[in-house]
Amino acid sequence: MYITDALSVDDDEITLSAIRAQGPGGQNVNKVATAIHLRFDIHASSLPDYLKERLLSLNDQRISKDGLVIIKAQQGRSQEQSREEALRRLQQLILGVTTLPKTCLLYTSDAADDLLCV
Repeated sequence: MYITDALSVDDDEITLSAIRAQGPGGQNVNKVATAIHLRFDIHASSLPDYLKERLLSLNDQRISKDGLVIIKAQQGRSQEQSREEALRRLQQLILGVTTLPKTCLLYTSDAADDLLCV
């Protein structure tokens, strides 16, 4: 799975399983497994160590204490749509830790307080 030009995740590291979607959905809701459970083990992944640490330090309910990312996608009307949505969410989660947040420094002077973000 493509993350950035310099970063990707091998498809073998991602486990996808089809499940039945919850809630109202018409005639197929109890017959067709259109929702997708995505599982991604951060510790066993090929991601660089610094990205693993950043992912594990996130306060995100999708990441278990064991370092397992679990994403449930059920918005799509088909299994393929739900699969694409789950993969997109994982991609966004990983992409979010690839860039460092801006650090702001407060400089005080006689005239006024200045805030410098780098």
